[in-house]
Amino acid sequence: MRKEAKIALIGAAVVAVAAGAGFTAYALTGGGSENDGTQGSDRTAAGEPKKEQGPPSAAEVRSTGAEFLTAWAKGDAAAAAAQTDDAKAARAALASYRKDAHLTEVKLEPGKASGQKVPFSVSAVASYEGTSKPFAYESELTVVRDEKSGEPVVRWQPSVVHPDLREGDSLRADESGKPPIKAVDRDGTELTTQKYPSLGTVLDSLREKYGDKAGGEPGVELRIVRKDSEAAQKGAGTSDSDDKALPDKTLLTLSKGTPGTVETTISAKAQANAEAEVAKRQRASVVVLKPSTGEVLAAANSNTSGMNVALQGSLAPGSTFKIVSASMLLEKGLAGIDKPHPCPKYETYGGWKFQNVEKFEIKNGTFRSSFAASCNTAFISQAKKLKDNDLTKQAQEVFGLGKGDWTSGVSTFDGRVPVQSDAQMAASLIGQGGVRMNPLNVASFIATAKTGTFRQPYLVSPDVDDRTLATAPRKLDASAQAQLKELLTYTATSGSAAEAMSGLGPDIGGKTGSAEVDGQKKPNGWFTAWRGDLASAAVIQEGGRGGSSAGPLVAAVLRGGA
Repeated sequence: MRKEAKIALIGAAVVAVAAGAGFTAYALTGGGSENDGTQGSDRTAAGEPKKEQGPPSAAEVRSTGAEFLTAWAKGDAAAAAAQTDDAKAARAALASYRKDAHLTEVKLEPGKASGQKVPFSVSAVASYEGTSKPFAYESELTVVRDEKSGEPVVRWQPSVVHPDLREGDSLRADESGKPPIKAVDRDGTELTTQKYPSLGTVLDSLREKYGDKAGGEPGVELRIVRKDSEAAQKGAGTSDSDDKALPDKTLLTLSKGTPGTVETTISAKAQANAEAEVAKRQRASVVVLKPSTGEVLAAANSNTSGMNVALQGSLAPGSTFKIVSASMLLEKGLAGIDKPHPCPKYETYGGWKFQNVEKFEIKNGTFRSSFAASCNTAFISQAKKLKDNDLTKQAQEVFGLGKGDWTSGVSTFDGRVPVQSDAQMAASLIGQGGVRMNPLNVASFIATAKTGTFRQPYLVSPDVDDRTLATAPRKLDASAQAQLKELLTYTATSGSAAEAMSGLGPDIGGKTGSAEVDGQKKPNGWFTAWRGDLASAAVIQEGGRGGSSAGPLVAAVLRGGA
């Protein structure tokens, strides 16, 4: 009966196309394949219908995609949902597509399938209270085999409706919940996504936080309303530091509102320079800030869709995190800048065998030489002298990391340094294990190393809304801070960061890093440095060694100034 019903639906799809339903379907017939159900018996020995197994055939992918898109284009949410593996969720979302997003005249044009994926283009008309505009975008669906029935179905996920939708989000057209804003840099220059693409999520976040306070009037928009923002409206809000939070996103403006002005700490000059540099690289993210104040001057990503890695990323920072670990060893007297310090090829702790890049060793080395060469074993060798929570306390109490209390003016992830034991604790000392950071965090902790005092990074002055910036319970010990600063300067002039930082002196310091990631052929490349009263950090995912990948990026933005 299922197969007969399917044939009927396919026939209906062909009729709909012939009748001018505004949807071009795939060719729904073709040569049989080994999985198209044309070979052998379709019943089991017990007389039950035979359940297909394995991935859907090319013919099944085409026909299932066509049936789903045809029903959606006709506005038949129930029929379209029946072609998915989650009919309830799909029906609700597709019904909301017309009811809440007010999208009509929907036309869906499938592209060429690739494996189980079917790309398609969408064109529609968005309307609200007499105002309407055309709306077009690209999306994609995936056809899978249903585990219970064996039939091919569309794997349901919100991104089928629109690629920017996540679980719990909704698509709506109405008078926008927040008035628009005009964001300006520290000198009054307007910041737009057309000129600064990386600021897209930042501007959305600024509007969500300050739209009601900046004095503007709302317009009519088609927008994505995030699940997190709805929770906030109901009193279960998220903090600025929630790494999961994404702001609502405007997809189409039907009628413009009146924007209010929001002043930021961004420097248009530094932002333009950062944008230009990340555009030359793949999967690159960078932040520039002022160590003396914590003001964020630039934040840019080469990938401007989805998560803002520069501010919200959560990645292992590799050896850049040795800045924090070194400060702890110096304060505890477990290291001294020119004291002998072991750097063997290997060091074992907690059942794990750690090694240095290319298995190098430094015979009769000092902590200066070990730090400058980014020796892993020099840090692992000290793990047996530490308590499980020592590193977490150092990160929180001196560097302000991992407490979830930053109030930056936009959503940020404030780093994570969990209490761990055995091999994972040792790995944390070199920025692996459970340690997670982003360029904002890394730029912050090298700024703290330079000045000795944590100053919470921010993009909007606390004077704008009387919020309180996060602080650290204590400063870095003066002797440890002097040694750490000298170590970083030495690394930037004579160590692993020297090549990238050449010509930027005299007031410079830097640290390289790379972080292994499961499933990647190359590690993520990290680099952080200061030059005068500018500090920067960058990551290039799958970039390889930090000195050669992320190093030139950081050097370029520091050279460009603010």
